[in-house]
Amino acid sequence: MRFLVTGTAGFIGFHLAKRLLGAGHVVVGLDGLTPYYDVTLKRARHAELERHNGFTAVIGMLEDTGAVAEAADLAQPDVIIHLAAQAGVRYSLENPKAYVDANLTGSWNILELARRIKPAHLLLASTSSVYGANAKIPFAETDRADEPMTLYAATKKSMEAMAHSYAHLYGVPTTAFRFFTVYGPWGRPDMALFKFVAAILEGAPIDIYGEGRMSRDFTYVDDLVEAVVRLTDCVPRIGAPVGPDGLDSLSPVAPFRVVNVAAGKPVGLMEFVETIEAAVGRPAQRHMLPMQAGDVPRTFAAAELLEALTQYRPSTPVAEGVPAFVAWYRAYYGV
Repeated sequence: MRFLVTGTAGFIGFHLAKRLLGAGHVVVGLDGLTPYYDVTLKRARHAELERHNGFTAVIGMLEDTGAVAEAADLAQPDVIIHLAAQAGVRYSLENPKAYVDANLTGSWNILELARRIKPAHLLLASTSSVYGANAKIPFAETDRADEPMTLYAATKKSMEAMAHSYAHLYGVPTTAFRFFTVYGPWGRPDMALFKFVAAILEGAPIDIYGEGRMSRDFTYVDDLVEAVVRLTDCVPRIGAPVGPDGLDSLSPVAPFRVVNVAAGKPVGLMEFVETIEAAVGRPAQRHMLPMQAGDVPRTFAAAELLEALTQYRPSTPVAEGVPAFVAWYRAYYGV
């Protein structure tokens, strides 16, 4: 098959593209190589993908309709997987315009592209952050998600809403998946695991927010990729829900659904820190801090819909996933 994947120089996009290429598919990747974090790492990811004959990179921003059109012309895609975005909960407090440009305008460009070329399936990356102030746990796809705590979350929920309208108006089968704290090799330097490992190896303190009383539903990146690959075959069709009544988020008026991608097994932040310390082989200097603006105390996904659709749910424990990241970090940075 032929895939157009946005964000292939990013953490998740890189892993997904590598998996698709390994399976013999053709992948055209669109990425802006923005300096939100180390561009050298992004280029290294693309260099890994370029080892495959089936990969072509287009360097351009989502907001640039010309770059989007160029990527689409090269790809002639059967499936579009839109992963590119301005990421980061905390950075949205510093540079909100980047989120409006990439996550709203850029995503709208992808929706317009899908309207024109009618792929067999359009898949969009959303986030657990859309659940915001939702007090009900675990977070289910059918829960209301109308109380975002950051602009990042608001732009992602808005993308979901725009995608639903396009699915309804133009009949493009669309799945939006909500990711829960993805981690693993080649990860993002702005995320806690990367920061903690770097600091511990350097003998610097780590900042632990919420006084360590938070928990997250961590998802190992290989598990997430497996789920996304399986979801590409789960094309939404109006009137064809899965599972018992009330499980499926399938829209009654559009070929559109939302799916959590997570294990449904939250891990406490302090347990996560202790796992990192064990994998690195030395204790951290812990700097305990209050909760940051925009953070939520816990995330906890209902994974039943994912399992009903794909007969799969993520299962790699942090006791396995964290050492895999540490091994990659040591090899990549030579420490």
